[in-house]
Amino acid sequence: MIRVLVVDDDFMVARIHSGYVSRVPGFSVVSMAHTGADALAAVAELRPDLVLLDIYLPDMSGIEVLKALTGVDVLMISAARDVATVREAMRGGAVNYLIKPFTAAALTERLQQYADTRKRLTAIGPEARQDDLDRLFGTPKTGAPMPKGLSAATCALVADTLREAGRDLSAAEAAELTGLSRVSARRYLEHLCAVGQAGLRPRYGTAGRPEHRYRWLG
Repeated sequence: MIRVLVVDDDFMVARIHSGYVSRVPGFSVVSMAHTGADALAAVAELRPDLVLLDIYLPDMSGIEVLKALTGVDVLMISAARDVATVREAMRGGAVNYLIKPFTAAALTERLQQYADTRKRLTAIGPEARQDDLDRLFGTPKTGAPMPKGLSAATCALVADTLREAGRDLSAAEAAELTGLSRVSARRYLEHLCAVGQAGLRPRYGTAGRPEHRYRWLG
Protein backbone atom coordinates (compact mmCIF):
# COMPACT_ATOMS: atom_id res chain seq x y z
CA MET A 1 0.00 0.00 0.00
CA ILE A 2 1.38 3.40 -1.01
CA ARG A 3 0.81 5.90 1.81
CA VAL A 4 -0.08 9.46 0.75
CA LEU A 5 -0.11 12.83 2.52
CA VAL A 6 -2.41 15.42 0.90
CA VAL A 7 -1.35 19.07 1.34
CA ASP A 8 -3.69 21.89 0.34
CA ASP A 9 -4.60 25.19 2.03
CA ASP A 10 -8.28 24.67 1.17
CA PHE A 11 -9.85 22.15 3.58
CA MET A 12 -12.58 21.12 1.12
CA VAL A 13 -10.18 20.71 -1.80
CA ALA A 14 -7.89 18.60 0.37
CA ARG A 15 -10.85 16.39 1.30
CA ILE A 16 -11.86 16.00 -2.37
CA HIS A 17 -8.31 15.09 -3.42
CA SER A 18 -8.08 12.63 -0.53
CA GLY A 19 -11.25 10.99 -1.81
CA TYR A 20 -9.72 10.70 -5.28
CA VAL A 21 -6.60 9.05 -3.86
CA SER A 22 -8.54 6.64 -1.64
CA ARG A 23 -10.43 5.26 -4.64
CA VAL A 24 -7.22 4.25 -6.44
CA PRO A 25 -6.31 0.62 -5.64
CA GLY A 26 -3.04 0.34 -3.77
CA PHE A 27 -3.14 3.86 -2.29
CA SER A 28 -4.23 5.15 1.12
CA VAL A 29 -4.33 8.64 2.63
CA VAL A 30 -2.48 8.84 5.95
CA SER A 31 -3.31 12.48 6.70
CA MET A 32 -4.05 15.97 5.34
CA ALA A 33 -2.13 19.18 5.99
CA HIS A 34 -3.08 22.77 5.20
CA THR A 35 0.14 24.72 5.80
CA GLY A 36 3.75 24.20 4.87
CA ALA A 37 4.79 23.81 8.49
CA ASP A 38 2.11 21.18 9.09
CA ALA A 39 3.20 19.36 5.94
CA LEU A 40 6.83 19.17 7.08
CA ALA A 41 5.76 18.00 10.53
CA ALA A 42 3.42 15.36 9.10
CA VAL A 43 6.12 13.96 6.82
CA ALA A 44 8.58 13.76 9.71
CA GLU A 45 6.03 11.98 11.91
CA LEU A 46 4.16 9.74 9.46
CA ARG A 47 6.85 9.05 6.81
CA PRO A 48 4.47 8.76 3.84
CA ASP A 49 5.64 7.41 0.49
CA LEU A 50 4.14 10.23 -1.55
CA VAL A 51 3.05 13.82 -0.89
CA LEU A 52 0.42 15.58 -3.01
CA LEU A 53 1.69 19.13 -2.54
CA ASP A 54 -0.02 22.41 -3.39
CA ILE A 55 2.16 25.45 -4.13
CA TYR A 56 -0.04 28.21 -2.72
CA LEU A 57 0.14 27.68 1.04
CA PRO A 58 -0.52 30.36 3.68
CA ASP A 59 2.85 30.30 5.45
CA MET A 60 5.35 29.32 2.74
CA SER A 61 5.51 28.26 -0.89
CA GLY A 62 5.01 24.64 -1.77
CA ILE A 63 8.31 24.92 -3.65
CA GLU A 64 10.02 25.75 -0.34
CA VAL A 65 8.35 22.73 1.24
CA LEU A 66 9.46 20.54 -1.66
CA LYS A 67 13.09 21.58 -1.29
CA ALA A 68 12.97 20.98 2.48
CA LEU A 69 11.61 17.44 2.18
CA THR A 70 13.86 14.39 2.10
CA GLY A 71 13.12 10.70 1.81
CA VAL A 72 9.69 11.15 0.22
CA ASP A 73 8.35 11.53 -3.32
CA VAL A 74 6.30 14.60 -4.22
CA LEU A 75 3.59 15.12 -6.82
CA MET A 76 2.86 18.83 -7.25
CA ILE A 77 -0.81 19.84 -7.58
CA SER A 78 -1.37 23.53 -8.23
CA ALA A 79 -3.09 26.18 -10.30
CA ALA A 80 0.36 27.68 -10.93
CA ARG A 81 1.29 27.05 -14.54
CA ASP A 82 4.09 29.55 -15.18
CA VAL A 83 7.21 27.95 -16.57
CA ALA A 84 9.45 29.33 -13.81
CA THR A 85 7.41 27.56 -11.13
CA VAL A 86 7.28 24.32 -13.10
CA ARG A 87 11.06 24.49 -13.60
CA GLU A 88 11.60 24.99 -9.86
CA ALA A 89 9.36 22.00 -9.13
CA MET A 90 11.42 19.86 -11.52
CA ARG A 91 14.68 21.07 -9.98
CA GLY A 92 13.28 20.28 -6.56
CA GLY A 93 12.71 16.67 -7.56
CA ALA A 94 8.94 16.50 -8.07
CA VAL A 95 7.92 13.21 -9.72
CA ASN A 96 5.03 14.85 -11.58
CA TYR A 97 3.03 18.09 -11.83
CA LEU A 98 -0.74 18.29 -12.18
CA ILE A 99 -2.49 21.60 -12.89
CA LYS A 100 -5.68 22.44 -10.99
CA PRO A 101 -8.50 21.94 -11.52
CA PHE A 102 -8.16 18.31 -12.56
CA THR A 103 -10.43 15.29 -12.70
CA ALA A 104 -10.27 12.15 -10.61
CA ALA A 105 -9.24 10.29 -13.78
CA ALA A 106 -6.26 12.62 -14.34
CA LEU A 107 -5.00 12.11 -10.79
CA THR A 108 -5.61 8.37 -11.02
CA GLU A 109 -3.44 8.18 -14.15
CA ARG A 110 -0.56 10.00 -12.41
CA LEU A 111 -0.84 7.79 -9.35
CA GLN A 112 -0.84 4.65 -11.47
CA GLN A 113 2.22 5.90 -13.36
CA TYR A 114 3.93 6.49 -10.02
CA ALA A 115 3.00 3.01 -8.78
CA ASP A 116 4.22 1.47 -12.06
CA THR A 117 7.58 3.23 -11.71
CA ARG A 118 7.98 2.04 -8.11
CA LYS A 119 7.16 -1.51 -9.15
CA ARG A 120 9.62 -1.49 -12.04
CA LEU A 121 12.34 0.06 -9.87
CA THR A 122 11.87 -2.67 -7.27
CA ALA A 123 11.97 -5.35 -9.95
CA ILE A 124 15.34 -4.16 -11.31
CA GLY A 125 17.19 -5.61 -8.33
CA PRO A 126 20.33 -4.39 -6.58
CA GLU A 127 22.02 -3.15 -9.75
CA ALA A 128 20.54 -1.53 -12.84
CA ARG A 129 21.50 -2.00 -16.47
CA GLN A 130 21.36 0.90 -18.90
CA ASP A 131 18.32 -0.51 -20.68
CA ASP A 132 16.58 -0.75 -17.29
CA LEU A 133 17.22 2.94 -16.70
CA ASP A 134 16.21 3.86 -20.24
CA ARG A 135 12.82 2.26 -19.64
CA LEU A 136 12.54 3.78 -16.17
CA PHE A 137 13.36 7.36 -17.12
CA GLY A 138 12.27 7.40 -20.72
CA THR A 139 9.55 5.95 -22.88
CA PRO A 140 9.28 2.62 -24.70
CA LYS A 141 11.29 2.64 -27.93
CA THR A 142 8.29 1.93 -30.07
CA GLY A 143 9.09 4.31 -32.92
CA ALA A 144 5.52 5.58 -32.77
CA PRO A 145 3.58 7.98 -30.51
CA MET A 146 1.46 6.51 -27.74
CA PRO A 147 -2.23 6.25 -28.66
CA LYS A 148 -4.59 8.54 -26.78
CA GLY A 149 -5.45 7.17 -23.36
CA LEU A 150 -2.33 5.01 -23.04
CA SER A 151 0.48 5.76 -20.60
CA ALA A 152 4.14 5.37 -21.57
CA ALA A 153 5.00 4.17 -18.05
CA THR A 154 2.25 1.55 -18.08
CA CYS A 155 3.22 0.46 -21.59
CA ALA A 156 6.78 -0.09 -20.34
CA LEU A 157 5.41 -2.18 -17.47
CA VAL A 158 3.42 -4.39 -19.85
CA ALA A 159 6.41 -4.69 -22.20
CA ASP A 160 8.70 -5.69 -19.32
CA THR A 161 6.17 -8.23 -18.08
CA LEU A 162 5.77 -9.79 -21.52
CA ARG A 163 9.52 -9.94 -22.11
CA GLU A 164 10.33 -11.40 -18.69
CA ALA A 165 7.54 -14.00 -18.87
CA GLY A 166 9.63 -16.06 -21.31
CA ARG A 167 6.47 -17.38 -22.96
CA ASP A 168 3.37 -16.09 -24.67
CA LEU A 169 0.63 -14.57 -22.52
CA SER A 170 -3.06 -13.94 -22.89
CA ALA A 171 -4.49 -10.53 -22.03
CA ALA A 172 -5.95 -12.04 -18.85
CA GLU A 173 -2.56 -13.42 -17.79
CA ALA A 174 -0.84 -10.12 -18.53
CA ALA A 175 -3.51 -8.30 -16.52
CA GLU A 176 -2.94 -10.55 -13.51
CA LEU A 177 0.84 -10.08 -13.65
CA THR A 178 0.69 -6.27 -14.02
CA GLY A 179 -2.32 -5.49 -11.85
CA LEU A 180 -4.19 -3.91 -14.77
CA SER A 181 -7.68 -4.71 -15.95
CA ARG A 182 -7.94 -7.26 -18.77
CA VAL A 183 -9.24 -4.58 -21.15
CA SER A 184 -6.33 -2.24 -20.35
CA ALA A 185 -3.75 -5.01 -20.67
CA ARG A 186 -5.17 -6.00 -24.06
CA ARG A 187 -4.96 -2.39 -25.32
CA TYR A 188 -1.28 -2.18 -24.39
CA LEU A 189 -0.54 -5.60 -25.88
CA GLU A 190 -2.25 -4.59 -29.12
CA HIS A 191 -0.17 -1.40 -29.21
CA LEU A 192 3.03 -3.40 -28.74
CA CYS A 193 1.93 -5.62 -31.65
CA ALA A 194 1.17 -2.57 -33.79
CA VAL A 195 4.70 -1.21 -33.33
CA GLY A 196 6.39 -4.56 -33.83
CA GLN A 197 7.53 -5.26 -30.27
CA ALA A 198 5.09 -8.12 -29.74
CA GLY A 199 3.52 -10.80 -31.88
CA LEU A 200 0.03 -12.24 -31.79
CA ARG A 201 -1.05 -15.79 -32.48
CA PRO A 202 -4.45 -17.37 -31.96
CA ARG A 203 -4.82 -20.53 -29.89
CA TYR A 204 -7.73 -22.63 -31.07
CA GLY A 205 -9.66 -24.62 -28.50
CA THR A 206 -12.42 -27.14 -28.86
CA ALA A 207 -15.14 -24.56 -29.34
CA GLY A 208 -15.75 -20.84 -29.54
CA ARG A 209 -13.46 -18.00 -30.57
CA PRO A 210 -9.68 -18.58 -30.48
CA GLU A 211 -7.71 -17.19 -27.56
CA HIS A 212 -5.24 -14.45 -28.50
CA ARG A 213 -1.72 -15.10 -27.21
CA TYR A 214 0.97 -12.43 -27.20
CA ARG A 215 4.74 -12.98 -27.28
CA TRP A 216 7.68 -10.60 -26.95
CA LEU A 217 9.63 -9.83 -30.11
CA GLY A 218 11.77 -6.90 -28.91
